[in-house]
Amino acid sequence: MKTRLTPTALWGVVLMALLAACDKDDEVFDAKIPEKNDQPTTAQIQGNVFEPALVPATDERIAQLKVPAGFAIAKFADQLGKPRMLTVSQSGNVYVTSREAGTVTLLRDTNGDGKADQKQVVATIKGVHGLTIFTGKMYLVSVKEVYSATINTDGTLGTPQKLISDLPDAGQHPNRTIAFGPDGFMYITVGSTCNACAEPNAENATILRANPDGSNRKIFASGLRNTIGFGWHPLTKELYGLDHGIDWLGDEQQKEELNLIKQGAFYGWPYIYGDGNYNPHPRPMGDTTYAQILTKTTLPALQYEAHSAPLGMVFYTSSAFPADYQNDAFVTMRGSWNRTQPSGYKVVRVHFENGKPVRFDDFATGFLVNNNQAQFGRPVGITTHPDGSLLFTDDNNGVIYRVVYQK
Repeated sequence: MKTRLTPTALWGVVLMALLAACDKDDEVFDAKIPEKNDQPTTAQIQGNVFEPALVPATDERIAQLKVPAGFAIAKFADQLGKPRMLTVSQSGNVYVTSREAGTVTLLRDTNGDGKADQKQVVATIKGVHGLTIFTGKMYLVSVKEVYSATINTDGTLGTPQKLISDLPDAGQHPNRTIAFGPDGFMYITVGSTCNACAEPNAENATILRANPDGSNRKIFASGLRNTIGFGWHPLTKELYGLDHGIDWLGDEQQKEELNLIKQGAFYGWPYIYGDGNYNPHPRPMGDTTYAQILTKTTLPALQYEAHSAPLGMVFYTSSAFPADYQNDAFVTMRGSWNRTQPSGYKVVRVHFENGKPVRFDDFATGFLVNNNQAQFGRPVGITTHPDGSLLFTDDNNGVIYRVVYQK
C-alpha cells in the first residue's frame, strides 16, 4: 500500500501504521523522507510490520547460540515470566524486575554451579522496571514513582519508601530506568509519550537528575526519544546512552543512536535524527526552522541498525574476560517488529578506543531461527556479576542467560 501525503495529513498515515502494527499485518508505506529541507511540501512514510514468531528456548536451540571463541553461554535461571532489568549485589544476589507482574525477584546460586537454585519475590510494585543498588540500598523506578528499600542481610528487601511520585505519564514508552553517577546523583530515564510529537510535559523524552532522596529534580539532557540503557565510562566518567530511533521512516531509518550525554544538551528528537536529517512531522513551531534546531542538536557518537531496539547497557570492568574487553560496553538489542528483515535479537559489544566508542560488534547471537521467521529470545536487561560473568534477560521465554570466559 502506497500513500503520498502532505504534512498536515501525515498523522493519518501514522495512525494507519499503528493500527497495522496492532494487527501484525505486513502493511507497507513507501517512504522518501526529506532530509534537509526547511520547507518540505510532501512527505512519505514507510513501515514494514513483521515480528518473528516466538518459539521455546529449548536446550538444543540454546546450544546453537554463538559467542566469541573462548566464551560459553548457558541458562542462569528460567521460568521467570517476563524478566526485564536486573542488578547484582556485591555478595552475588541477583535481582530482576518484571514490569508486567509488578515484582522484584531475588535469585541465588547457593552452590556456585552458575545456575540459580533459589528464587524469591522480595518486592511488589505496580509497573516496576528499572533498579539499581547504591550505598547499600535498592532503588526502584516505575512509571511515575521512585522508591528506595533497605537490603537485609538475607538479601530480602525492607518496605519500599516512596521518594518520587510525580514522574511524567508513560504513553508509548513506559520503561523507566535508574542509576547513580560518579557524582552521586540519581539519574532517571523518561521516554516520550509518542513516536514523534511536541511533548506538553518537558520531562518526557529526557534524562532527569536528582539528589539521592529524590529532591531537586531537574532535566539533565533532552531530545532523547527513549533512552533505556545508559552508563558511565569507567575511565573518562562520561555518560553514554542508547536511544531508540523514530519509527515509520523506512527499514533503514531512523538508526539507533549511541549518544555521549552531557548536561544541558539537546539530542534532536522529534525534529532532527541521525547525522542531521529532518523528520517531516512534527514541523517546528512558529518561526523556528529545522536549520535552527540543528545548530542546537548534539549528534550521535555512533549509530546502529534501525529498529534493533537497544534496551540494556553495561560497561565491563572485571578481569574475568580477556583484557581487550576492559572498559568496553555490552548492549542488548531486543529486536525489531517493524522491519522487512528483522534486526537486533542479540547482544552486541561497543568497542572503545582512547575512551571513545569506535564500533559495534556482535557478541551473543543466534536467537533468530527458521530463516529469521522465528525467535526464542529478546534480550533486555544486562549486568555483570562479581565473578566476572555477564548476565542478561530474555522477556519472551522468561530466561536469564550467563556468559563466561573459559580460560
